[in-house]
Amino acid sequence: MPPRDIAIIGVPIDLGANRRGVDMGPSALRVTNVTERIRALGLDVEDRGDVHVPLPEECEAGEKNLKYASAIRSVCERLYEKSLAAFEDGRLPIVLGGDHSLAMGSIAATSRFHRDRGKKIGLIWFDAHGDMNTPDSTDSGNVHGMPLAHVLGLGDDGLASIGGFRGKVDPSHCVLVGIRDLDVREKEQIQKSGVRVVTMKEIDRRGVASIMEETLEAVSRGTAGVHVSFDIDACDPSVAPGVGTPKKGGLSYREAHLSMEMIHDSGRLLALDMVEINPIFDDRNRTAEFGSELVLSALGKQIF
Repeated sequence: MPPRDIAIIGVPIDLGANRRGVDMGPSALRVTNVTERIRALGLDVEDRGDVHVPLPEECEAGEKNLKYASAIRSVCERLYEKSLAAFEDGRLPIVLGGDHSLAMGSIAATSRFHRDRGKKIGLIWFDAHGDMNTPDSTDSGNVHGMPLAHVLGLGDDGLASIGGFRGKVDPSHCVLVGIRDLDVREKEQIQKSGVRVVTMKEIDRRGVASIMEETLEAVSRGTAGVHVSFDIDACDPSVAPGVGTPKKGGLSYREAHLSMEMIHDSGRLLALDMVEINPIFDDRNRTAEFGSELVLSALGKQIF
């Protein structure tokens, strides 16, 4: 079973995004009293503060197809160290973002900790987008559209080697959930990769409970457990308006909660990222409150 003590780590990064404001996500989540609410579940929690992130104005943007890559790599390496220390202390890391580029650091730590013990990890990536572009396929150069590719060992060598090794997750142990917006060249990359993609069309047709049963079985087979990386834009803008890249037709309030409840019930959760909350586009912190609720569901909050 995964550790039941918790470590909260904030990563106020917007270097990978195309809109400012997502760096305030960790603060917005903390305003919801997420730490105290986790404690109310009977879990021991330490908030270990924020990873240092420089402002874009303090950094060189670098190559136009890989903006702020050097600074993002440094942030992810610092997150890697903090997350790895949490594992070594017997704690389950919950990373509050910040844009999704941070997942390159958090997943590297989860993978390294279990790799050193002879085990692989599974990955469930909740997102409206594939995040599988590389510097060769991107139209924007924004790294938050590339983290999953680099987690799988593709793309830029520096970003793919965070933590000192490539290929944090085997594609057969990776499932994307909630997908509804892919770039043309990104589709080709995903098809070649071998990762399982669950689109909103499939969720509409088959139901989220059936999808999550299959997903959890796929990511758990032969692994130590699952790292969950949850981009809040996987959810519909009607329930999560505070995001930089909203796309209609996402997960409903209950579909998202049921997914997290089933992850908890599986007993396989190793680590959790909650990312891409942008208070600038939010309505009275609704999206951060929703994100906090999803964290609680993943950690065992029950309806009854």
